[in-house]
Amino acid sequence: MNFTVIAEQETDGRWIAGVAEIPGVMKYGTTLEQAVAQAEALALRVIVDRIEHGDH
Repeated sequence: MNFTVIAEQETDGRWIAGVAEIPGVMKYGTTLEQAVAQAEALALRVIVDRIEHGDH
């Protein structure tokens, strides 16, 4: 599964990444790679939760 991940660096140096296809799925990381990986993992958890609860 492919996601469109949008990331940017905050003024304090942290990175924030969000998944465009799932509003509200955003995660911070100390590196770009960490933020992207955490956002993708959260997106998958949200998708699983929606499938398990019939909300898809």
